[in-house]
Amino acid sequence: MKKWNKLLAAALPLLALAGTFAPGAQAAGQTIPVTGDIEVSADYDWTRFAGDNITLNVYNWGLYISDGSDDSVDVLSAFEDLTGIRVNYTTFDSNESLYAKMKSGGATYDVIFPSDYMVGRMAAEGMLAPLDFTNIPNFSQIGQEYLGWDFDPDNTYSVPYTWGTTGLIYNTTMVEEPPTSWSALWDVQYANNVLMFNNSRDAYAIAAKKLGYSLNPASIEEVETVMQELKNQKSVVQAYVMDEIFDKMEGGEAALAPYYAGDALTMIADNPDLAFVHPSEGVNFFVDSMCIPANSKNKEAAELFINYMCEPSVGLANCDYIGYSTPITAVWEQLDDDLKYSEIAYPGEDVMGKAEVFTTLPEEINAALDSQWSEMKSYEEGGSGWMVVVLLVLAVLVSCFNIWRKLSKKARDDY
Repeated sequence: MKKWNKLLAAALPLLALAGTFAPGAQAAGQTIPVTGDIEVSADYDWTRFAGDNITLNVYNWGLYISDGSDDSVDVLSAFEDLTGIRVNYTTFDSNESLYAKMKSGGATYDVIFPSDYMVGRMAAEGMLAPLDFTNIPNFSQIGQEYLGWDFDPDNTYSVPYTWGTTGLIYNTTMVEEPPTSWSALWDVQYANNVLMFNNSRDAYAIAAKKLGYSLNPASIEEVETVMQELKNQKSVVQAYVMDEIFDKMEGGEAALAPYYAGDALTMIADNPDLAFVHPSEGVNFFVDSMCIPANSKNKEAAELFINYMCEPSVGLANCDYIGYSTPITAVWEQLDDDLKYSEIAYPGEDVMGKAEVFTTLPEEINAALDSQWSEMKSYEEGGSGWMVVVLLVLAVLVSCFNIWRKLSKKARDDY
């Protein structure tokens, strides 16, 4: 199949010269086959950079694209075959890592995938280029409900890629009762079996919801209160993780962890002992977007890439593989029913009615959040070593009591 793709890619410029794939040469709605799974609109000039020796530097979240592994579709290889543009694809593990890398000036990227609040922050700091939507006609494929958010009200800088929610993933063999609250992540019976987000915004949001606050802090004092709650949690936390969560939860190395719904679906598929719940206090609803940094050297080619990522067949391949929810209307309609109607991927009003979106914070609150997160991560209570031991002993005692209670009940029933 790959050999056929390369032959097709070599032929595309010649066919374009003959008029077969030139813009407007075919009626709108007709498509060009690229692979057995990928087809793109024929009413777009995909080959206009084929001879320009362009390489796009694309910076995305880890495990966040259909890359050819596990029998998935390799959408990047198909893009290269279609356009003649090479892709240098690298990954980050949090919005904060992305921001730090961009802010340092240590690398130049052409397409990046920040989340909502980070789009707003980077746009405000002049780090993003306004998009030319004449080069992104597939923007019309995006559902209206995913456009016009406060972080980019006119979608000047961003095109939605996926969306999702946060929640609790847990191991049913290690957690006796399905959790319903974020407070389970503070429960001493799970000491050293709790994982926690290793980024300030997501971790803050969970503690804030547990305390009854908005996940968007309104003051520095509120940040201090919530960060104290995260300090109170430290004694039960095994590790602060991002992509490491896959190995830990799939391998049965922890009982509970907060994470993104799309990744939860992947983990559950690999380990059926895992389950997922949206805690009752409310969750984060997020939109991850495609943006072009202000210092991109290949802006028009980057816009072509974004347009390609919004092709329904490409969006379907991505969402089918990574499990995240799609903002592309035509993609949702093509999903298998088990994903289309999944309460994890597409939760109902009971969840979405209480969900909150991260907003771009004032600079002084951002600074407080960053500094206090660093302080929390390095925080050690006096005598915290013995505190962990005490909590573990308490957890063992609780477990023994539960076993004794069950045995006693069984003895009474037998009698």
